[in-house]
Amino acid sequence: MGEFFDLPTLFFLVVAVVVLLRLRSVLGTRDGFERPERPEKDQKESRDDADNVVSLPGREQAVRPANLNEDKHRLKMEAEIERYAKGDEALAKGLSDIVAADPSFSPKSFMDGAISAYEMVVVAFAQGDRKTLKMILDKSVYDDFEAAIKERETNKQTVDFTFVGFSDVKLKNAEMDGKNAMVTLEYGAQVVSATKDENGNLVDGHEEAVMDIADEWTYQRSTKSRDPNWKLVSTSQLD
Repeated sequence: MGEFFDLPTLFFLVVAVVVLLRLRSVLGTRDGFERPERPEKDQKESRDDADNVVSLPGREQAVRPANLNEDKHRLKMEAEIERYAKGDEALAKGLSDIVAADPSFSPKSFMDGAISAYEMVVVAFAQGDRKTLKMILDKSVYDDFEAAIKERETNKQTVDFTFVGFSDVKLKNAEMDGKNAMVTLEYGAQVVSATKDENGNLVDGHEEAVMDIADEWTYQRSTKSRDPNWKLVSTSQLD
């Protein structure tokens, strides 16, 4: 026994055991599930990054563009209403009520469409174009136009018609009638119109003279409808 555990050997064994115990206390144990230690440099960068973090807008950024768009749309509508109401408080309120009921409504876009519609209707009526009239006119108004066209055809009359342009177009009234938006416009237009019989003789109008005409038309659209089109529900000729 003494030949295997002489004093120097025993001394080194004791030293080895002490060293192993010291290493174990410093390093700890691993079981395969521990998260690897991050290098000190990475830890410092992480702390620096944390100190320099700027909170991302996130939800706030998602809301802000919508609010900005809403504000921009509101200001745009206010400017359009002021432009077309021209100081008429009742008209401005009516337009505002329509915008509130139908955010897609724009006074400017409506005016542009109504100006185009007027020319389409008067030209279609002169030509007896029932298909076009049906797209724009409410049934009761269409029936009146169709009756006039039929009478003209029965009398074998034709109309030579040229739309020259507008002298004035302005909004007269706007209001909500229940779920229906109602907008009335006054048109001042210039046309050349000559009604002739079957032999080409002039019955009404003039073949070359430009004539001024004035009409008041009312358009209607349900703000609850998916159909974006307005219908002409009333027409009257002004003196």
